[in-house]
Amino acid sequence: MAETTAETPLEEVEVEEYTTETEVPLEGEYTSESLASRFGDPQPAAGLGRRKNAIARVRIIPGTGQWKINGRTLEGYFPNKVHQQEVNEPFKVLELDNRYDVVARIAGGGISGQAGALRLGVARALNEADEDNNRGPLKKAGFLKRDDRAVERKKAGLKKARKAPQYSKR
Repeated sequence: MAETTAETPLEEVEVEEYTTETEVPLEGEYTSESLASRFGDPQPAAGLGRRKNAIARVRIIPGTGQWKINGRTLEGYFPNKVHQQEVNEPFKVLELDNRYDVVARIAGGGISGQAGALRLGVARALNEADEDNNRGPLKKAGFLKRDDRAVERKKAGLKKARKAPQYSKR
């Protein structure tokens, strides 16, 4: 059996009314300087990177340069120094070492593809954080371009994508 309770009146909450005449700030009215003054510099940002079959969702937060990749540190997730350097390149180009903490979720692909996806995600996040100052150097270094190379599919009648069966004349 369900008990009935006496209903208490709800508190009234003030709700702002918006109409078609309400002035909305245009996109051009905000500048990076006004946003930096409102939110502080550097700003948090996010980016998505893909490489081969790997997808990296990256969030950068102003901090001390700590990395958290799928709950592990950079050295714990990428023991290979080459991959660690590849992932850190966008920070080196912009000279922002140890200014941001990086939190990333990576899924799919192999180690090399994941490192490439993470680099693209970090570069896109840095671009989003301060487009006026960061876009030029990142674009010149080629970090904002997705590497669309992928494994070629296997063709019928062949052993691999291009390898044909051995030919025997007799």
